[in-house]
Formats: sequence, structure tokens, C-alpha cells
Amino acid sequence: MKSRRQFKRRLKGRTNYKKRLALVKSRKTRFVIRRSSNTILIQAINFGMKGDHTITGAMSRELSKLGWKAHTGNIQAAYLTGLLCAKKAKEKGTTEGILDLGLATPVHGNAIFAALKGLIDGGIQIPANEEVFPAEEILNGTTTAEWAKKLEKEKYDIQFSEYNKKGFKVETLPKHFEEIKAKIVGK
Repeated sequence: MKSRRQFKRRLKGRTNYKKRLALVKSRKTRFVIRRSSNTILIQAINFGMKGDHTITGAMSRELSKLGWKAHTGNIQAAYLTGLLCAKKAKEKGTTEGILDLGLATPVHGNAIFAALKGLIDGGIQIPANEEVFPAEEILNGTTTAEWAKKLEKEKYDIQFSEYNKKGFKVETLPKHFEEIKAKIVGK
């Protein structure tokens, strides 16, 4: 009797082939969103018989070239990275797709869904429920800026030490967010 051998990526917990097959069968471009503590990565990928083909991608680190001074792993950076990826994808002729979360657990309002909102606001048609997106005041940094104003000086300096090194005041985050968004959109 033959034993059924699983694929190596499944054994290592890297790929859920059942989910992947469903995404591939859709025949749509997969928008793969991955998040680490400091970076958001978004790629537009098409399936190919000899392997997947990456059409385009965007990393939150690219935002610094546009003048972004805040953290590159937060919700605001995720949204802006989604906008940037949408702009690049449209330049390559991709206007619709499907979200590929991989093995990530979906949590409503997190950075992955902020990136998805950026993709959709950037003009990519991706099916999504509006309830999963972060609130507008979280997306544009208003909540963080208001919270920073309430902190004591000592706690503020500890919480935002990286911003202080860059000479960036968190209270200006909503304005800074809108400036970078305008640069991406091209207004």
C-alpha cells in the first residue's frame, strides 16, 4: 500500500494548496499582500504553467522616495503602498484581481485590509466587503495623531523615538499622509 506524500511547502506550513487552487481557478490576477513588522509587500501575480509570473509589485519602503517619514509597517503605509501598487498595475494593464492572503489570518481593520483598500481606491476592482476596512480616521492617521497629543512627554519620547530621530512630529501625520497620497495619485 502506497502512502500519500504531501508537498514540501504544505509540510512546512508555507502553502495551502486547496486555497491556492481556488485562487488560480478564478483566472484573475492575484494581489498578494504580505506584512512584516517593518514592511508591507504587495505583488500582482498571474499563474503560469511553468511558474507564477509577477506583473508588478510595491514595497512600503518605496514610500520614502516620495518623502514618507513615518513608519513603513503601519496602517497608513499599507494604504499608501496599496495605492502605489494599483498605479503600477494599471500602467501594466491590470485593472481587476483577487486578494491572496496566503496563510495569514484575516483580521478586520488591520494593515492587510488597509492595503486592499488602497488597491481598490487606486482603481483595481477586487471583490471585498466594506466592513473589513479600517475606519477613515485610522487610515489617514488622525487617531494616532490625537493619541500622541494626549501622551505625557516621557511616554511620547519613548513611543515615537524613531520619529523623533527623523525630526517628524506624529501630530502632523494626517497632513503628511495626504501629501504623500497626492503625490501617488498625481494631483
